[in-house]
Amino acid sequence: MTENTTDAVTTPIPDPRKESLIEYPSQFPIKVMGAKTDGLVHAITQIAEQFDPTFDATTVELRDSKAGNYLGVTITVTATSREQLDDLYRALSGHPSVKVVL
Repeated sequence: MTENTTDAVTTPIPDPRKESLIEYPSQFPIKVMGAKTDGLVHAITQIAEQFDPTFDATTVELRDSKAGNYLGVTITVTATSREQLDDLYRALSGHPSVKVVL
């Protein structure tokens, strides 16, 4: 009886959380859906400015929902790292009027 042996070459398994398809820095659009309330757009732009000092509020795009109860806000930030984007998503999601961040 012969044994089948092979030299095992160990290669590190890449962590998918650390891999990124985004090249930094890049312009990165983020869609935010929230209850249509006074101050929602201002709050979103203030949060964006905290994470991207070059953020241009004049590029914000708005879209009302069919019933007019919600507002879609698209912001475009200069993404410099995965950590920056993760922190920005958390900050936006944490706003009480925000329902979804994509």
